[in-house]
Amino acid sequence: MSVQTTAQELARIVPSTHRVLLTEPHSHFHHLFTFPRFAIVPGQEHKAFIPYSGIFNASPNPSSHGVVQARVLSVKPTHVELDREWQGSRDVPFDYVVVATGTRLSKPAAMDDDDKASSVEYLQKHQAGVKRSQSILIVGGGAVGVQMATDLKEYYPEKEVTVVQSRPRVMPNFHSRLHDLIKGRFDELGIRLITGSRVAIPPSGFPNDGSTFDVQLTNGTTESTQFVILATGQTPNNQLVADLKSSHPDSESVINPDNGFIRVRPTMQFLDGQYSNLFAVGDIADTGAQKAARPGSAQAAVVAKNIQALIEGRAAEDTFVKGPGAIHLTLGMKHNVIFRNPNTAEGQTEPWLNPKDDGREDMNVEAMWERLGISIDNPRQYHL
Repeated sequence: MSVQTTAQELARIVPSTHRVLLTEPHSHFHHLFTFPRFAIVPGQEHKAFIPYSGIFNASPNPSSHGVVQARVLSVKPTHVELDREWQGSRDVPFDYVVVATGTRLSKPAAMDDDDKASSVEYLQKHQAGVKRSQSILIVGGGAVGVQMATDLKEYYPEKEVTVVQSRPRVMPNFHSRLHDLIKGRFDELGIRLITGSRVAIPPSGFPNDGSTFDVQLTNGTTESTQFVILATGQTPNNQLVADLKSSHPDSESVINPDNGFIRVRPTMQFLDGQYSNLFAVGDIADTGAQKAARPGSAQAAVVAKNIQALIEGRAAEDTFVKGPGAIHLTLGMKHNVIFRNPNTAEGQTEPWLNPKDDGREDMNVEAMWERLGISIDNPRQYHL
């Protein structure tokens, strides 16, 4: 979501001397928040992929900006290299660049395909696999695993659902009260939770063909299931900046070798001073903040203001301040919770939470279509 927010923020405030080019390999915006549910619940999957055609509609000069469907192979100090030609060249020059490539997630939390039709087809096949399986094992107790488990068990209460989490508790980056809340919801729905153990993933993957097969756990036990969903890990999409050299042999590298994220200043500029016109935002930026939409949106606003300042000949002085981790988490078709860790800087010791029961099956996806400049007058528009 950071890439969309950043592009819109920039288009709203940059002067008419500059244009914003959103370079994106996908033909449509991928609304990642909906993928876990739409991989289970049929009939909504086409709503998860939103055309970019209206993204700049709310900006002062919509026609000045554009979307380039291409993959950036490499970022240089003055241009990017694309995987295909655009306007007769694979090199696109820039004054400023914002890297918002995020992280790679396992399917179904992310799609392999760049076009809408193939991605919709994948989600439909995943739905069919879930429907025909009586027992389902979910690997991972992060947000994706928790959301899929609760959606699955509520939509298909007759199915056996098991979550395997390598840590002692689910959602380990949050206060333990979130684990307690989720565990209570699991117990209410009848979801089994196995903690402190990993799943041994075979090189060829799992059959997921409707047959019953065994899954080996590192604690020495075996689980029988008919369908495995991987909801683990995030790998930084950093390869496009891997060739950028540090300004000095003793300088820190552009990429933090400890985690793979791009080192940035509080202004969201690359940490290395020679790349002051390069910014990173969202999950790919090494800010120490939680990898989520809310901090990404705050970072996008910082980037837009700082690029505006640089264009106008001023210093980039707006900064991102990391706040306590927070999340809006679904716990079933209607149940959801907004949870925020305690702000220890202000002396807080307890988290804040707001449990709700106002969820919709399509996760209110129409609001995201509207944010991308498309008002829905007819349900057929969701198939655009």
